[in-house]
Amino acid sequence: MPAKPKEPKCSYCGRGASQVQALVPAPDQKSYICTDCVNAIHEMIVEYNGDTLGEKKHSKHIGKNLAEVPKPAAIKAFLDQYVIGQDDAKKYLSVAVYNHYKRLLQPDNDDVDIEKSNIIMVGPTGTGKTLLAKTIARLLDVPFTIVDATVLTQAGYVGEDIESLLTRLLQAADYDVERAQRGIVFIDEIDKIARKGDNPSITRDVSGEGVQQGLLKLLEGSIVNVPPQGGRKHPEQRMIPVDTKNILFICGGAFDGIEQKIAHRMNTHVVGYSTDAKHKRIDKKDFMRYVAPQDLKSFGLIPEIIGRLPILTHLEPLDRDALRKVLTEPKNAITRQYKKLFEMDGIKLDFEEDALDYIVDKAIEYKLGARGLRSIVESIMVDAMYELPSKNVKDFTVTREYAAKKIEEAHFEAMVK
Repeated sequence: MPAKPKEPKCSYCGRGASQVQALVPAPDQKSYICTDCVNAIHEMIVEYNGDTLGEKKHSKHIGKNLAEVPKPAAIKAFLDQYVIGQDDAKKYLSVAVYNHYKRLLQPDNDDVDIEKSNIIMVGPTGTGKTLLAKTIARLLDVPFTIVDATVLTQAGYVGEDIESLLTRLLQAADYDVERAQRGIVFIDEIDKIARKGDNPSITRDVSGEGVQQGLLKLLEGSIVNVPPQGGRKHPEQRMIPVDTKNILFICGGAFDGIEQKIAHRMNTHVVGYSTDAKHKRIDKKDFMRYVAPQDLKSFGLIPEIIGRLPILTHLEPLDRDALRKVLTEPKNAITRQYKKLFEMDGIKLDFEEDALDYIVDKAIEYKLGARGLRSIVESIMVDAMYELPSKNVKDFTVTREYAAKKIEEAHFEAMVK
């Protein structure tokens, strides 16, 4: 019978691999050091040097007073450089972030406890929900992460655990738990975890209502055991307790079809021929501006989770003028990105005004929003990006005729229908 292989041990403390989180081998593969000993040595070095390496590692920090925190108007002005329109959503987001800083700077002995103002943003696809989150992340001095709700399921089912949201935040904070507990999490596609139906079913709603119930403790504020490497692939890992009391949650979703529920709610107040001026002023082209918590409940969010997202704001559908501005005005505008790509090959790229108008018209025709602008421009530019770098071309202008020809050749209309 062959001898049982010896378990590797830490050369410092002598504990085996089964007794520690991980063993790091030396270059000769003959000696090891465990993660506990690494942390102990790190603390000894910090104490010897008389400084905190953690402060050097994390250059970003919360200001010591409110004067160092950007005001809501300054936050909105920063968002205006990258996101066109959506003034209401920007104001709600700016105020919520500013108040989040206030909560972090509030003294512990204050007798007034400022509660979290978690946000939910509702708007059609391509109106800028995720872009708002990505843009504000550039400005913040707190850990920020964007997570997708579509991959979440109840514990024990195929998918990701709810706690994996905080794993991403820990990674953004370089596993500094104290910084992570003061961060902001943007949960995208929150509408995809809506309750599938009111009728009871034999099968459990593990990716809908089950996820919503699991999110309750995170949104409200509690101590959650977070797996540092993800939930199910490493069951032996040591959990990290994270207090979500001071973590701000921002949720966003398209809520496709909620307009019918809003319209139904607003029409229930009109009986027979008795109409009033209030209902005559309703903009029937944009029901989203009248969204209310009861509409979210009708869509499939449970009342408990709606109550933990007290701030509800909407994003307006982008009209033709807004889409036209999206193409050219923001710092990261689509046309600027392509001009930069061609500039790196020594080619000056220009778009004629008629070509830009044609791109906007197609985006409106296909109802793709701002996100669709990128797809249309990509279909127009792919041949030029393929051919021109190999040729001795210094200037290239996109005309309306060229754009229409490339859209027709790409069968773009057939792809989006």
